[in-house]
Parts: sequence; structure tokens; C-alpha cells
Amino acid sequence: MLFDGNNPVYFCEGSLALTLFMIACAFYAFRVDTRLPSDDPRKRNFKVGAIFMAPITWPLFLLASITIFVLRALVYIIFLVLFTLALLAIRKPFLLVWLHKIATNIGDKLLEANTFLIKAFWHRKFENPPPR
Repeated sequence: MLFDGNNPVYFCEGSLALTLFMIACAFYAFRVDTRLPSDDPRKRNFKVGAIFMAPITWPLFLLASITIFVLRALVYIIFLVLFTLALLAIRKPFLLVWLHKIATNIGDKLLEANTFLIKAFWHRKFENPPPR
């Protein structure tokens, strides 16, 4: 069904049009880069051969992008399944206890520093903090 009729012709014409478009974009970017002054931080000094590598590299970049997308989606699905199983298997809210400990520790440090600054600003006698 895919190779019946004019489908291969359309595929070849579409690929050729897309390749020519990629070459045109690469050539335009090369011209813009060559017209930039040499002290411009946006100037990249592209090579002329990079224009003619566009027909080779764009399918590779397309396949790499699709592969990376699929792998990221699979990792996300695995994470969701494992997290759901962890929530069902572990009933103790260890995450909330851990967050409480960290938030209390950070809050204590901030309050100590702010109390020190307030006392220093008002020129009061410094008191030793109670031992922990």
C-alpha cells in the first residue's frame, strides 16, 4: 500500500524539496555570518563545506531527535510506574519527614542569622545561644 501508485514519487519529491530547503537555509546562514564584522561576538566563521553537508546531516539529526524523544518518554513512563508502585508499597510518609527536617534546619539557620543582625543593629548585648 505504501509503495503502490505514486507514493514513492511523492516521497522522493518531498525529500528533495526538504533537502533543497535545508541547503538554502544553510547557505543563507553562511552569508549572514560572512557579512558580520570580525569583532562581532555572534560571528562563528562557518566553513563553506558545511553548506554541502546539510543533505547528509539533517536526516541524522531528525532520527536522533526522534530517538531521544522516545527514550525520554520511556524513562518518564518508567518513573511514573515506579513512583506509583512506591506510593502503594510504602505507606510511611518518609518524604514529608525528610522535608520537615530540611525546612526546620534551614529555618533555624535563617532565624539565627536574622536575630544576630537585629541584635547587632540595635547594639544590644549578645547572648550565647542555648546549646542544642
